[in-house]
Amino acid sequence: MGMLDNIQTGKENKPPRIMIYGSEGVGKSTFGASAPDAVFIQTEDGLSEIDCKKFPLAHTLSEVVSELTALRDEQHSFRTVVIDSIDWLERIIYDEVCREFGVRSIEKADGGYGRGYVHALTHWRKILNILQELRDKRGMMIILVAHAKVERFEDPENAAYDRYTPRLHKHAASLIAEWVDAVLFANKKFRVTKENAGFSGERAIAAPIGADGGERIIRTVGSPACIAKNRFGLPSEIPLSWQAFINAYAKVEAAHA
Repeated sequence: MGMLDNIQTGKENKPPRIMIYGSEGVGKSTFGASAPDAVFIQTEDGLSEIDCKKFPLAHTLSEVVSELTALRDEQHSFRTVVIDSIDWLERIIYDEVCREFGVRSIEKADGGYGRGYVHALTHWRKILNILQELRDKRGMMIILVAHAKVERFEDPENAAYDRYTPRLHKHAASLIAEWVDAVLFANKKFRVTKENAGFSGERAIAAPIGADGGERIIRTVGSPACIAKNRFGLPSEIPLSWQAFINAYAKVEAAHA
């Protein structure tokens, strides 16, 4: 049999890999907890008010790896694994890198000059490899939760502007964004109005749209305001809930069937 006989055709029906990020309290963890048969890998202490199944709070990288390995190798009925959050996991990874090089700061690791951040990618790849095995061998969905930050983007074709991004180092953010099938930005919708501020001119006032502090949405397509993407062909904006996401996902899948 020649190499060309190994060519595959058709679409592979595999569980989605998702990164969802946004500001504190917007509903990212609730989104993950609503996924089917979910279990959390805790790297930050923020799930006390959510009814979910979870491992004990992890303080070291070896604990995180051990929990993921147990999900890969032991018998269980979980169908979704949620890491909450990956920006706190990044701190744990930095602690491991500092331990390896006997330094106190990631800036000093591996001789400095940013090499510590590059070395951290070795540990990120190990995590992603185990997650990939959970998806391929155990059929589990992957949800990675992150907080958001605002950073300046130097656009080579336009003037620089601020945008929302995951609160991760750029190397890790790029690696994870390439690996997942969807980067979802969770936010509240606001209406911005202007009012007269006297001698200071006008000032902008942001007010939430909708009840209970504002309508919560997911942006699935990138824009100058945020980083986002999806490989599914989802609408650019959907309500922030697992049911709304899976309904949109199922609708696209049915259309392509």
